[in-house]
Amino acid sequence: MSTGTRQLQDIRKDIENGQTSVGMELGSTRIKTVLIGSDHTPLAAGNHDWENSYINNIWTYSLEEIWEGVQNSYRNMVHAVKEKYGVDLVTTGSIGFSGMMHGYMVFDRTGQQLTPFRTWRNNITGPASEFLTSLFDYPIPQRWGIAHLYQAILNREEHVAQIDQLTTLAGYIHERLTGSRVLGVGEASGVFPIDPKTKGYYGKMVDQFDRQIEPYGFKWKIRDILPQVRVAGEPAGRLTAEGARLLDTSGRLQPGIPLCPPEGDAGTGMVATNSIAVRTGNVSAGTSVFAMIVLEKELSRAYGEIDLVTTPDGSLVAMVHSNNCTSDYDAWIGLFAEAVKKLGVEISKPKIYDTLLGMALKGDPDCGGLLSYGYISGEHITGFESGRPLFARIPGARFNLANFMRVHLFTALGALKTGLQILFEEESVEVDEIRGHGGFFKTREVGQKIMAAAANTPISVMETAGEGGAWGVALLASYLIRKLDNETLDQYLTKVFAGQSGERMEPDPADVAGFNAFYERYVKGLPIERAAVEHLLR
Repeated sequence: MSTGTRQLQDIRKDIENGQTSVGMELGSTRIKTVLIGSDHTPLAAGNHDWENSYINNIWTYSLEEIWEGVQNSYRNMVHAVKEKYGVDLVTTGSIGFSGMMHGYMVFDRTGQQLTPFRTWRNNITGPASEFLTSLFDYPIPQRWGIAHLYQAILNREEHVAQIDQLTTLAGYIHERLTGSRVLGVGEASGVFPIDPKTKGYYGKMVDQFDRQIEPYGFKWKIRDILPQVRVAGEPAGRLTAEGARLLDTSGRLQPGIPLCPPEGDAGTGMVATNSIAVRTGNVSAGTSVFAMIVLEKELSRAYGEIDLVTTPDGSLVAMVHSNNCTSDYDAWIGLFAEAVKKLGVEISKPKIYDTLLGMALKGDPDCGGLLSYGYISGEHITGFESGRPLFARIPGARFNLANFMRVHLFTALGALKTGLQILFEEESVEVDEIRGHGGFFKTREVGQKIMAAAANTPISVMETAGEGGAWGVALLASYLIRKLDNETLDQYLTKVFAGQSGERMEPDPADVAGFNAFYERYVKGLPIERAAVEHLLR
């Protein structure tokens, strides 16, 4: 019997005996489900593409779209298992769910949704964010659930009095499948501030909030409507019979499977890149871009540009989150692809991306004087509630394809640079390297080299990072059932990632100087973007 045949038989036994784990992550444009084996290797995957809608000035996804995507992604993974291994997937050792971090999902006692899902992309809570940051002396970004809730209170929205549950996308799915209202600590830290010492909601801030809303006469207290907090490795419920039928519409999936605490895409990104230890960091770059730096100590003060969240095991993390990253240059590449097709030339999408993005490395270090803003939506770091993508140049600028592509990659990291500058220059935060993952890094070396220039920090990209957050939450699900007594998540991941160092790229001084020159132009040009927002109406 060949080694390959033995391996195939071992995988089949793993699948049949439930020695696997399933992870699903609901990203902005794709829902991905991954099945991993007992050795943490991805065995099969299923995807479902989707897009948010802009309805009544709100970026949203409907509940129908959510469940259609969840079921289709899971179904596609099960189909891949059957095709590759000839086995029906009817059980698994554990399951984990992850979703776009932040946002606002509220339900009444009967489970009815009270208002459409308000995603992280909505910059509509400015007054609430500013007030709560002052009240708590703690940064409360506009995306956080508590900011959305308080803004709804300030707006006198009728639904607030009926709230029985405030949760996130991952928390909502988890509750429907298990009946348990819980969040992983990392996900919870994007809803309401978490005390790193207790790994629960800050008690003082809970009391402050309740006193603040007391005059409104609501029947609930904030702790009543927030999910309970769970740390990685803690039990978080089991798949109910109803939940099994909801997830697997074929009816084959067995109930009783344990689920790990639901986590946000920030936490699963940290896990997928083995970046949960102090002095490590990771950056996830796709539709949005966010950098996560695990802190050795608390920051000296609250910054509006910096979120304070936690790792899935509760360590304090500085998070710099920018709403916009790849969407605008995706649109430009789509335009170029359309032009090529009209000329009668058939070129694959990966080749178009690799060719055009590769041109960015041939441009002038500072992009030849070009300027662009990829603000598909608002950008809280630079103070925009809504955005207008635009490109500008002055006469005499070096306008060529290489510089055009380079400026769009640079500007994708412009807002991120603002927050990183605070951490590295004002707070003297030290990090040994940042590990990258997401679509920004798909074209070999390009995204990595540009990110190293923006952060002025070594950037590593692991082969496994391409599996993304779905693999990260599958690892958290595996940790739930496979951890040894008193084995920390960091220790567990050390075993998972043994021998995987990734490809490390040092920042090129010329690129760093070029990015800094571009960034100065970027900051000075923000009034141009402001004028576009004010005068280019929808």
